[in-house]
Amino acid sequence: MSEDVTKLINTLKQGENNTSPEALLSLIYDELRRLAASKMAGESPTHTLQPTALVHEAWLRVSSLDQLNYRDRNHFFNIAAEAMRRVLIDRARKKIAAKRGSGAEHISTDGIEIETPDPEDRMMAVHDALEILAKTHPDHARLVKLRYFAGLKLGKAANILDISEATAKRWWTYARAWLFTEIKRGN
Repeated sequence: MSEDVTKLINTLKQGENNTSPEALLSLIYDELRRLAASKMAGESPTHTLQPTALVHEAWLRVSSLDQLNYRDRNHFFNIAAEAMRRVLIDRARKKIAAKRGSGAEHISTDGIEIETPDPEDRMMAVHDALEILAKTHPDHARLVKLRYFAGLKLGKAANILDISEATAKRWWTYARAWLFTEIKRGN
């Protein structure tokens, strides 16, 4: 299947009339759906976005690019993972914005126990820290996007990034520690 995806991407780049971007979607849809389902399994039970909707929203973003300039299957899945991440971040931002203010009566929080942050707040904290990490360690940031936002296992992410699983494990360990420190510092 990997070769089929790369072959179809090359056909699309050459602009053959009998091939459409939708052909690419039909070829990789099930895999994208599994990635989205894997990611959504770790979300809050109150999360309303379904894996199918995540795939469709990500596809709309990916397919709306002026040209489909994917080098190969791995490059495409990197872009798809980034699109899924952006969909989730945009939804988290909207939920946070709706929570803040929205005409509710102000009440005192004195004496109220504070629970753990909402999943949207946590996701935004990871997103913000990831933007900083990407400036100095872009490869590590891509790995985090594939693991955290697309829900890929370490071996699959390593394959997409074309690195060994041992290297991916080292990058993941470093990135997790760095992100933890950065998020703690930001609070």
